[in-house]
Amino acid sequence: MDWLDNASVGFLVVFLGTLFLVGELLVKMRGLFAVIGIVLMSLFFAYHIDAASGLWIVLLYGAGLGLIIFDGKVTGDGTIALLGALMMIMGIAVPAPGFLYGSLAAMGFILGALASTFFLRVFSRRELWSKITLKDKMTGDLGYNSINETYKDLVGQKGKTMTDFRPIGTIDIDGSQYSATSGGQWIKAGEEIEVIEVDGTRILVKKLEEQKES
Repeated sequence: MDWLDNASVGFLVVFLGTLFLVGELLVKMRGLFAVIGIVLMSLFFAYHIDAASGLWIVLLYGAGLGLIIFDGKVTGDGTIALLGALMMIMGIAVPAPGFLYGSLAAMGFILGALASTFFLRVFSRRELWSKITLKDKMTGDLGYNSINETYKDLVGQKGKTMTDFRPIGTIDIDGSQYSATSGGQWIKAGEEIEVIEVDGTRILVKKLEEQKES
């Protein structure tokens, strides 16, 4: 396997191995992608590490993959998955014979992971990280409304400041209280205001007197 001495070949092996391993986590392939990915990565590790010092590298790589799977099935916020990905990159880069080779191998992992998302367009997706995507949970037909859409209805409505704005404070509109900003201007509590802009959950207000003057 002397061909693995070439950094470009190492990049390609890691790219394809990661492509299929991560692809197996994203789509339902009955383990086919996992087998291909494991074979490719086994070739990479078998050539670049020895039995005496290489066990911890394989364990580091495997633990990283395990963290990604754990995050997808349990926590679902992406934080642990990111840590797992960094561990896998270290496991790939450390045994590489040189800085250039290690850099290309790490790049192969990153690009392979990104490219694996294209499988989502072809195959049936797994339900990993559903807590992040919130698919089929926060939809209008289930009785949920977007906070952003609700806030957009406030544009043009008038109310009063409940606290001093310096420049952030609380307003009251029709008995409902909202956190808002005056865009850098100080407004005292009890002043009449009008909502002039909403950007996401950011509500921009101005004193009603200033609106009349302008």
